Amino acid sequence: MKTKILEKLSQIEKDKNIEILFAVESGSRAWGFESPDSDYDIRFVYKHKKEWYLNLWEQKDTIEFMNEDDLDGSGWEFRKALKLLAKSNASFLGWLFSPIVYRADQTFLNEIRILAQNNFNPVSGFYHYHSMSKGFEETLDTEEMTLKSFFYAIRTALCANWVYKKGTIPPVLFTDLYPIIDAEFHSILNDLIVLKSLEIEKSSKPVDAILINLVRVIIAENNSVKNDLKNKNANPEEFNEFFLKEIK
Repeated sequence: MKTKILEKLSQIEKDKNIEILFAVESGSRAWGFESPDSDYDIRFVYKHKKEWYLNLWEQKDTIEFMNEDDLDGSGWEFRKALKLLAKSNASFLGWLFSPIVYRADQTFLNEIRILAQNNFNPVSGFYHYHSMSKGFEETLDTEEMTLKSFFYAIRTALCANWVYKKGTIPPVLFTDLYPIIDAEFHSILNDLIVLKSLEIEKSSKPVDAILINLVRVIIAENNSVKNDLKNKNANPEEFNEFFLKEIK
């Protein structure tokens, strides 16, 4: 599958006359709890030739594709991506730190990761994940809950909790979040990850009550501390310098 992904990315570069700066996997495969029928969520950042940035008029700044190989692709133009990063956009941060990198200008990727870490706003990150986890909480222990929705609930709850406790960008790989929960839960979660790897996305196999309660406890803690985090504004000049250096 990686070969098909790389071929598709090369085709896009040729057809659109762009340069892809990095391309990664996003979603459940990057998080480490995919199902057999999970799509491949390819995410990438690209740039145009310098002349494109001198155009007076606004131009399209996204590229999307989906094909018969379950490849779901979405790319953001470099300037658009930087503006979102300046707001600590959680989706883009997930792309940046994905453990599955299909291809990259490694110098660029290293530098933009440092830029992200230096300018991360804990309030933005926390509220993104906390609001999502509260939405998923409504399905816990109901007929609507699937293995997929449970993992979305616990992952977003843990990410918000990580931001509160560590003040840093939360890890993308789910198991890297384990240090903030008691060791007694690790093996139970690992067993559930194995089960999800064998079941379809919409599987409603039961989840241990101890894990349901864990999610509720984490969300309750997050809710109680939501006003304790402090804003950190991004340095606009640092972003502008990075942008100008890259397009030159």
